[in-house]
Order: sequence, then structure tokens, then C-alpha cells
Amino acid sequence: MTIRVVIADDQELVRAGFGMILDAQPDIEVVAEAGDGQQAVEAVRAHAPDVLLLDVRMPVMDGIEAARRVCAAHPACKVIMLTTFDVDDYVFDALHAGASGFLLKDVRRDDLVHAVRVVDSGEALLAPSVTRRVIGEVTARKAGAAPVVPRILGRLLESLTARELETLRLVARGMSNAEIAAELVVSEHTVKTHVSNLLQKLGLRDRVHAVVFAYEAGAVTAGEAGA
Repeated sequence: MTIRVVIADDQELVRAGFGMILDAQPDIEVVAEAGDGQQAVEAVRAHAPDVLLLDVRMPVMDGIEAARRVCAAHPACKVIMLTTFDVDDYVFDALHAGASGFLLKDVRRDDLVHAVRVVDSGEALLAPSVTRRVIGEVTARKAGAAPVVPRILGRLLESLTARELETLRLVARGMSNAEIAAELVVSEHTVKTHVSNLLQKLGLRDRVHAVVFAYEAGAVTAGEAGA
């Protein structure tokens, strides 16, 4: 099945470069491009893509607001935020808007293609340095040194089994399914089942949002994040 992609960036060269790379793949098709946030929202509405590559800083409508509108109106469309800088509060806001991952614009060709495929499959981008390190830093900065955990988050954590909670903590440290399987001495299939179950119980879109939840609920702290 072909993965349909929309590329939204105010720099024409970025759109053209990403488009050439993705269109060269047999399983990926770039169905539209957009030069600002409003055009991105309209392109998703018109073309119903599987993945939207969306620049954080966009004219007319910024990338965060565009991501929020796309994720609310088109939940089947996965959003990957593009940045030229190494993370700030935009990351936290984008995650809450529904983004499934982040890429730096100088991403390598193979990593770009891999990112689109991974996000389309229902996973999320935890490997890029932008995501793993900053979620902890930004969440800790917003929450403060001694965050008060809302009762609803505590109740949601209590809904998890001991093994699901352990899996959540390892996901929040940026570990892959294979790494978690080795840590818990179980099969990758078992890990996938735990991840699927905890996402369903917590009402989360994907692994990136599981990481944010884990920090907000106090299941892990910023210091526990993987390097």
C-alpha cells in the first residue's frame, strides 16, 4: 500500500528536496505541497494523506496550530514536525497538538524515508535527538521541580498492570521494543502487546505521547531519559 504524504514548508528548496527523495520510493507518494500553515491544513483536507511533514515555523498559520487542526479533524493523518533548530517549547506544544515525531531539516535521506514509514505504521519517532532529550527537559521546566500530579493521571497510572507500568517507564527512556524485550527478558511480541494495551488504557495516540504522559504523571523524571 502506498503511503500518501503532504510536505508543508515555507522554503521551496526544502519541499522540492524532500519531495524528490520520497517520490523516489516505490511505496511513498507525495500528493501535495504547502507553503504555509493554512495551506497545509487545506492540503490535508483535500488529499487525505497518511503523513504530513510540517515545518514548526510557518507563515499565515504557525506549524503548531496547523498540527492541532489537522490532528483534531483528521486523526488518521500522522504529523511529523520539521525543525532547523534543536528544540525548545515548540516541541512540547507540538506533542500536545498531536504530532507523532520530529525531524531536523538536515536529516539524512535514509532517515527521512524511515521516519515516514515508521510513523505511518503507527509508531512514533523517539530516536531523533530532538524528541528523546527535550521531552524530559521541557516537561520538567513546565511542571517545576515538584509537580503536583493531577488525580486523573494518577488514576490512569493505576489502571496499568505492573508490567505495563514498567514498559511505560522504559518507553519513556527512549528504548525500542527490542531493547525493552532484552531488559524485561520477554519477546518483542510481548512488548508490542504491553505497549498496545497501555496506549489503549491511557487513551494515547502513540509512543511519543506515552512519553509525555509518563513525565506529566510522574512515572519517570527528566533525569531518567536516555541520552
